[in-house]
Amino acid sequence: MPYRCHTHYLPAPDGTRIAYHTHAGPACENEADPALAARPPVLLTNGITTTENFWRYLVTDLERDHRLVHWDYRGHGRSGASPTEDYALRAHVEDLERVTEKMMALGDGRPPHHVAFSMGVRVVLELYRRRPELVPAVSLIAGSPETPNPSFGGALFSRGRVRLSQVLEGLTPLVPRTAPLVHAFMGSRLAYPFGRATGLLRARAPREDILEFMVGVRRMDPRAFWLMLRGLVEAPPSWDVLGALRIPTQLIAARNDVFVPLREMLRMREMLPGADWLLVEDAGHAGLLEAGEEIAASVRAFRRAHGVGAARPEAPRPA
Repeated sequence: MPYRCHTHYLPAPDGTRIAYHTHAGPACENEADPALAARPPVLLTNGITTTENFWRYLVTDLERDHRLVHWDYRGHGRSGASPTEDYALRAHVEDLERVTEKMMALGDGRPPHHVAFSMGVRVVLELYRRRPELVPAVSLIAGSPETPNPSFGGALFSRGRVRLSQVLEGLTPLVPRTAPLVHAFMGSRLAYPFGRATGLLRARAPREDILEFMVGVRRMDPRAFWLMLRGLVEAPPSWDVLGALRIPTQLIAARNDVFVPLREMLRMREMLPGADWLLVEDAGHAGLLEAGEEIAASVRAFRRAHGVGAARPEAPRPA
């Protein structure tokens, strides 16, 4: 689904152009930031390879009365590839830091409520470790402090994170050769049925949205994706950050998620007994699409309950 948003860019120290998108409804580009400045800010951080349509339910709900921004990782969407091939977790955290500061500077100085999906959970947690004053509240959706889970893949990776890191490093030279095959499969009629048959997608997963995601993945530089995945695996887990959280926190899990198993989300819940909790039934890792309205309503309720909601009464939904 095409968004009505205004795109701008920030330079990273290594020359990467980082894109961020302000959802401004019908406002003209030169009017958007002043018109939205007084609204409560919300910043959306993606998962690896996630396309912007994953956020469509949250955008539809929150853009009515919030200052809403989403941004693209380096090598994703409209952000450029890193000229130095720096896709370490640290680099993404620093990019998010710059986007957050820019959002604050263009608004009223308030830091945004961070909503993170999948890999974005780690990025936001590490931003809190680095600059806690930039993270006043978090909603953590289908992601853990150790995404990707080193146990994913079963016995092959039974020796844990070190072994998985070594496997990914060893396979890196093969990426240019295998990428065309992967792209061909994702562009075929088999991709969606395969996702359904393997449990990666639930029955509620909208085919059109999943196909849009697959197109986005096919457009991504395969080496950028692989180096990004390696950067995630090589970085230490962020479990210790959970014990330091002193902010309103929301956890949203999907019962049938095979990428971020429910046990990981339950472990987070045990470590954060005061966190708001939502378990979405009959949804997998694509829960933002499979149960989008439920999740959007939960995020709005969380904001209202913790006093970080809309600055004025909610605008009526369009008929």
